[in-house]
Amino acid sequence: MVFIRRVLTASGATAVQIAEYVRGRQRIVEHVGSAHTEAELGLLLERARELLENPAQGVLELGIEPTPPVKGLIVPVEAGLFETAGAVTPAGRDSPGRVVGTDSRILFDALASVFTALGFDGLGDEVFRDLVIARVVEPTSLLDAGRVLRDLGQPAASYATMKRTLGRAAAGKYRDRIATWCFQHASTSGDISLVLYDVTTLYFEAEKEDELRKVGYSKERRVDPQIVVGLLVDRGGFPLEIGCFEGNKAETATIVPIVKQFQARHNLADMVVVADAGMLSASNLRELDEADLRFIVGSRMTKAPADLASHFRWHGDAFTDGQLIDTITPRTGHKNENNTDLRAEPVWDPGTHPGSWRAVWAYSRKRAARDAITLTAQENRAREVIEGQKTARTPRFVKTSGGAQSLDEVSLRRARQLAGLKGYVTNIPAATMGASEVIGSYHDLWHVEQSFRMSKTDLRARPMFHRTRDAIEAHLTIVFTALAVSRTIQAKTGLAIGNVIKQLRPLRSATIAINGTNQTFAPVIPAGQQAILDAIQDPKVTH
Repeated sequence: MVFIRRVLTASGATAVQIAEYVRGRQRIVEHVGSAHTEAELGLLLERARELLENPAQGVLELGIEPTPPVKGLIVPVEAGLFETAGAVTPAGRDSPGRVVGTDSRILFDALASVFTALGFDGLGDEVFRDLVIARVVEPTSLLDAGRVLRDLGQPAASYATMKRTLGRAAAGKYRDRIATWCFQHASTSGDISLVLYDVTTLYFEAEKEDELRKVGYSKERRVDPQIVVGLLVDRGGFPLEIGCFEGNKAETATIVPIVKQFQARHNLADMVVVADAGMLSASNLRELDEADLRFIVGSRMTKAPADLASHFRWHGDAFTDGQLIDTITPRTGHKNENNTDLRAEPVWDPGTHPGSWRAVWAYSRKRAARDAITLTAQENRAREVIEGQKTARTPRFVKTSGGAQSLDEVSLRRARQLAGLKGYVTNIPAATMGASEVIGSYHDLWHVEQSFRMSKTDLRARPMFHRTRDAIEAHLTIVFTALAVSRTIQAKTGLAIGNVIKQLRPLRSATIAINGTNQTFAPVIPAGQQAILDAIQDPKVTH
């Protein structure tokens, strides 16, 4: 049994498909198109009915245009392009046109222009380009990418060809070439003297582990096999380097390989690397310093009592809003070079303090208020557990001695003393970069976090259904490239990529069959959408 069905897509459009029941299951025979308006939906439904009325429908060779009798349109459409709905005119030289399809080729052309402007067309691989654009517009599986491309007015390669493209991307080292073009773009239109690094995890719908996909620490507390992905971006969030690691690899073990790979690829020596406290390890900082790289990383609160020992001795636990304390912190924790007998904080110098790094601590009254609320909630929870009002695993500030539980007053008092503080560790001397600039540079980390959110939401890098390492690496290359295109569009337009897609995709070009030929008519473009297109295609507006 063959029938017509309507399906709501992720973009909010209505897909019209011809399907059939095979052994009790539905099988898609042909995707007719996607409608964004009631008028388009009516046209697509009529088109689907014409296909079903084709005498060859048992075979459904839908690539051949059927020639049914001319019928009136089932919904009113804009005057000037078509005859009035309901009119029936004998076929002939002057017969009215018939809509054979609509598409969002304007959106495709805009995205393709950015792909080209970034230099990615140097790959000479149109199928790869199409997969990148499809991921920007409507991330979906490789099987479904053809539907997205046809909706964009682009002939889609076969599924087999798309799979071969993934293999070609891995074998042809596409990612290395794309990373080179990304660096060229960032270095000419942005600032690569400071780069930001962070990691995330991508899980798989798989039951068993292999040499790459392993169960490890998941920020989402999942127990599925996963991989660890490291991303390096510039100050504005434009992607520069991406790396893939085993799912059980510690985050701290990823930063040095990625940064050194980036450094070697572009022959860089003078660069500042910014990362969060998760990257803070003695070996990481030592390796970055030995590679002549400067770093700024978040400090753990456990280091605060030792770093601020002089301040607490001479000033107590009083701080003023916005106060900065520029001091030193032990490199390994075994040796503290800060003499608390001196009232003044030491000024870090690599020659004078070979066993320390520079540490900057900042106090915020607003942060202190948030910390106080959190600590009070934790104290109340600890008291409830101690008093037997609540059964739970031992919470913070509960200590057990001789089988009896009590409130850890010392730890609680220390935590309240440190409320409102945030620390930063660096090997950049104060004469080169002031404390405020150190903190400001660290705060740019939200750009890499935003890029990860884009890759997981707008570009849906997860979940992945690839199994082999080459396919997984190729998938990440597509996501990496799509992220570069998306970031460029956001920089040019000032709008989120999802907003740009939402505004441009409904601009549908119509293909009309008239007098034996097919002609395509562009839509009327409102001023707001035209401004977006102009910004995207303006070569003067870069990153």
